Amino acid sequence: MPTDFPALLPGIQSPADLRGLTLDELQRLADELRQFLVRTVATRGGHFAAGLGTVELTIALHHVFNTPEDRIVWDVGHQAYPHKVLTGRRDQLHSIKQRGGLAPFPSRAESPYDTFGTGHSSTSISAALGMAIAAAKLGQKRRAVAVIGDGAMSGGMAFEALNHAGTLPADLLVVLNDNEMSISEGVGALSRYFARVLGGKFYAQLRKGGKKVLSQMPVMREWARRSEEHMKGMVLPGTMFEEMGFNYIGPIDGHDLKALVGVLTNIRDLKGPQFLHVVTRKGKGYAPAEADPITWHGPGPFDPATGVIYKEKTGAPSYSKVFGDWLCDMAERDPRIVGITPAMREGSGLVEFSRRFPDRYYDVAIAEQHAVTFAAGLACEGVRPVVAIYSTFLQRGYDQLIHDVALQKLPIVFALDRAGLVGSDGATHQGSFDVSFLRCIPNMVVMTPSDENECRQLLFTATTLDQPAAVRFPRGPGSGAALQREMNALPLGRANLRREGHGALTLLNFGPLLPSVLAAAEDQDATVIDMRFVKPLDREAVLRAAVAARGLVTIEENVVAGGAGSAVAELLAEAGIQVPLLQLGIPDAFIEHGSRDDCLAMAGLDAAGIRRRINQWWLGLQPAQPVAARG
Repeated sequence: MPTDFPALLPGIQSPADLRGLTLDELQRLADELRQFLVRTVATRGGHFAAGLGTVELTIALHHVFNTPEDRIVWDVGHQAYPHKVLTGRRDQLHSIKQRGGLAPFPSRAESPYDTFGTGHSSTSISAALGMAIAAAKLGQKRRAVAVIGDGAMSGGMAFEALNHAGTLPADLLVVLNDNEMSISEGVGALSRYFARVLGGKFYAQLRKGGKKVLSQMPVMREWARRSEEHMKGMVLPGTMFEEMGFNYIGPIDGHDLKALVGVLTNIRDLKGPQFLHVVTRKGKGYAPAEADPITWHGPGPFDPATGVIYKEKTGAPSYSKVFGDWLCDMAERDPRIVGITPAMREGSGLVEFSRRFPDRYYDVAIAEQHAVTFAAGLACEGVRPVVAIYSTFLQRGYDQLIHDVALQKLPIVFALDRAGLVGSDGATHQGSFDVSFLRCIPNMVVMTPSDENECRQLLFTATTLDQPAAVRFPRGPGSGAALQREMNALPLGRANLRREGHGALTLLNFGPLLPSVLAAAEDQDATVIDMRFVKPLDREAVLRAAVAARGLVTIEENVVAGGAGSAVAELLAEAGIQVPLLQLGIPDAFIEHGSRDDCLAMAGLDAAGIRRRINQWWLGLQPAQPVAARG
């Protein structure tokens, strides 16, 4: 790996600096940018392989289009690191995903070049279409481009947007960054030839003029249409997109800068919806990432010379591993168990399950709505589905959760990974809302284990119920609790006394913040109850505590609004009990990126923050001491 600082990259302060470079210089810049990404991400970790694959595409887009006046929308944002570097943030890239540093995904608040905030997938076409229509309505000539990876194309929202866009006279360009080689057979000289032809003005004018002439000859028009589509179908995989109303161009080699610049230049002035199919390689230019793009999707810090990823030292297994091991154990004892994930096999700890039980493992791709209703269909027939899904992704299947699952009281287990504050992926991935949006749904059971073993036992408990249940657990390792191999169903809606205090304060804990809660209890000699269930709530435990204590505190890693603390407040109001109640949770704000510890501190939910807030509140409730009379 060269150690000298690149010659061209330091001079690129904005995309305007790209537009004066020759094609040879652009290629040199691509090489330098790729080296810069390897060196920088190696120091901190971050999304990696996808960005290496979009270096040439990013350069070509900013070279051809007049950004930020022309709008480029990056789907998800994993592929947008080169974009950040070329739009004035090169010197800050080392801070990405760190507290106070660059956002992990495109962010409108960070740069005018980030035209749309992203994080969840399959949104780019809808957003870019809206921008294109807005430009037309305002009489502005700017262009709108959506860059969507093939993984995101598996999301139904992308096809909803394509279906709509094809019916409108919108000057929209959709670039499919096909980085899984799934439709790549056309890459090569012949494909580049057709891409140039189909992307040129002559072809567009000829096609438009021919259609005008043939419009008066219905039989010939139909024959011509079928002949054209048949020819395209033989050499190009674009017939489907043509049928949806797009002019399909490609596939072309996404690492051939000359081809990219030429085709994008031709497309730039074409009217109506255009679809450019670009084939790239994840991890391009860095051999370890090319060989294993899954591992290198978002590695931690690594040695760029050897490709060795530095492992975090931790003695406790992650909650994801605890879940994955539990699912394998359950599958061994119950043949009805199946595992479902929306494209998060590695993240959700399902690698071992997928290997051992391939006929009971279903990756539905980035299709959260389908995942939920697919599980509902399985449950209707006596199968016991376990849906492994991030808290923040379940939001996308909310309608299905209500109508297709809860309304029919189907016994599905939702293993909510990344519940609470996840850290470096930031606001789009913080699992801040699931307690609030789940507990209002009839027939739902909501569980909040406080450690790894309790998580294992509550997951098992969920499989014994005849109704849907969600077990939420955080990202990363637990507290190191010993895991019981034997699984036992815990009593539904029953809390667990964890500390018998002698003071006047009782702390009600919901979830994995229990160690910090127990530490805070020492100051006031408070009682601590691990609630374990948000719904059904242990009414007896709460009411008994409210009568015995002079103050209650609820602690949860969810927004305060509508969360577990709200459930306690509602119960107290219903019972007519008036007792001071402090609800600690995530405030009414989006928590930005940083480490998980950083995010907990920002929310006031780290050990010091919990202790401080409880002590200040409790001190404020104490009656003022009388002032001694002066003599």
